[in-house]
Amino acid sequence: MNAKNIGIDIPAPKEMCNDKKCPFHGQINVRGRSFTGKVVKITFQKNALVEWERRVFVPKYERSEKRRTRVWAHNPLCLCVKIGDYVQIMETKKLSKTKNFVVVKKI
Repeated sequence: MNAKNIGIDIPAPKEMCNDKKCPFHGQINVRGRSFTGKVVKITFQKNALVEWERRVFVPKYERSEKRRTRVWAHNPLCLCVKIGDYVQIMETKKLSKTKNFVVVKKI
């Protein structure tokens, strides 16, 4: 099975997988928002917890504070993502109760 074009300028992975939720080899379409973050946790069910920091200005103290965003994303087997890797994730349809994103690129 050849890798399909997912609509953004990202090269397809060289490895193949039989995952139905893979954007390159499965039936999932990516759309909407895209984020870059660090993989903090990986589970056996092809899940990855991706985290990134952002700065928010607090008007009362006239300072900015660091906040973090943590999102569960689907981790396809063809990308071989490990803890500590920086990845790009994209929004997709709801994959489970807590997953709306899928990993599309290892940076």
